[in-house]
Amino acid sequence: MNTVHKISSETLDLSTINDIIFQQKKIELSTEAISKISKCREYLNSKMQEQGDPIYGINTGFGSLCNVKISKDKLTQLQENLVMSHACGIGDQVPKGIVKLMLFLKIQSLSYGHSGVQVETVERLIYFYNNDILPLVYTQGSLGASGDLAPLAHLALPLIGKGEVYYNGEVCNAESVLKELQLNPIKLQSKEGLALLNGTQFMSAYGIHLILKSYKLSYMADLISSISIDAFDGRIEPFNELVHLVRPHNGQIKTAERIRGFLEGSELIDQEKTDVQDPYSFRCIPQVHGATKDTLAFVERTFKTEINSVTDNPNVFIAEDKIISGGNFHGQPLALALDYLKIAMAELGNISERRIYQLVSGLRGLPTFLVDNPGLNSGFMIPQYTAASIVSANKQLATPASIDSIVSSNGQEDHVSMGANAATQAYTLIQNVERILAIELLNASQALNFRKPKLSSPLINSLLNSYRNQVPFVKEDRIFHDMIKSSILFIEDFRIDNDLLFD
Repeated sequence: MNTVHKISSETLDLSTINDIIFQQKKIELSTEAISKISKCREYLNSKMQEQGDPIYGINTGFGSLCNVKISKDKLTQLQENLVMSHACGIGDQVPKGIVKLMLFLKIQSLSYGHSGVQVETVERLIYFYNNDILPLVYTQGSLGASGDLAPLAHLALPLIGKGEVYYNGEVCNAESVLKELQLNPIKLQSKEGLALLNGTQFMSAYGIHLILKSYKLSYMADLISSISIDAFDGRIEPFNELVHLVRPHNGQIKTAERIRGFLEGSELIDQEKTDVQDPYSFRCIPQVHGATKDTLAFVERTFKTEINSVTDNPNVFIAEDKIISGGNFHGQPLALALDYLKIAMAELGNISERRIYQLVSGLRGLPTFLVDNPGLNSGFMIPQYTAASIVSANKQLATPASIDSIVSSNGQEDHVSMGANAATQAYTLIQNVERILAIELLNASQALNFRKPKLSSPLINSLLNSYRNQVPFVKEDRIFHDMIKSSILFIEDFRIDNDLLFD
């Protein structure tokens, strides 16, 4: 197995990133990337020598201070001041896994040779990544335009020996860590601070993390709903391929195919049915889950484009001899995609809660609240309340963040994406979906036990045998919090091969 990923201009995709994360690969710059970064820096140095005119962000102030020219002897101080002054994030700390993705994606963006940074700067970011020296970054502060300024400032602070980092399992002062490792702070050159701060790596890291998680939860939603179908004594006819070929949305077709596969060999699905139709939350699983899959495909395309792009400003074009100030840092494509992702994933939770409700309602021969002696035992009554509460919270979180904008920088930055808020909302929402699915799995596994001696499919039986090692069958009331937590952990630990995850 290759344990090193080389940073290059080769297109990054989700499967590659998933492998890098789960195989804990180290990263290094390819010869191609080193050459591009070096040539761009050399070009910028030469340009600074021969040109006295203001170049935004290189020898000028920033934002509404763009017309203030800075003398050559102050350019390093200018860049360091930029990093320090913009490090005003607040709120919760960004999860370590997402911070590590931020480092990776910033390195990737800088490697294309349009940002004017030193190779030394990029190599130090790689050192941080490979040695799990992870800057403390905060969830609040980015408007999602001009890039993710505040979060990326916190990401960059340790380069100059400032800020705090996670190191060896502790929060440490970055300066002391550099001294311990006998590393000198980076002396930022012209343009470097702006290259580090401009960009969409906060939104992008959240997005990539959440897309990977959403693909897994999409798969788990299909699998868990298949258990619910058998537990509810549901019908297989709504999943017949013929139904979906006459309305051929890709996600719908894929969902029906998956569920047919999951239920193959089930004694329960093949038995004679007394009910002619199932409720929509069962019968329309392909249409609802499938629409989420189609949304995921759109969101993936958006983020795949973004993580293979240059998103800082200004951009340096050596062949054309141009340094152009533009707006590639604006997060609008990501903000819209994250809002769309929120809505689509909220619906997976919404329909899952409806199946939970049906399973505890005492229908189709199942005991009320899925427990013997209801009344003395409340059984699975309140887990449904919990799921309903979470669904309601998700409806609030799914409200689009991208429709908002607040003027900043004295009117210079007069439209912003609010994509960072969409990202953090999506993080909470998708965690919530996992919790709802965990409750459905808890309920469906309990309900299926009342169908014995007939069994579900070999695949589902094998899954539930593993599940029962962590979550027991409930004979009488117990603390359901502990069981829900165990059910969540079961989903978190469940591994799915890339070829199934991204199929």
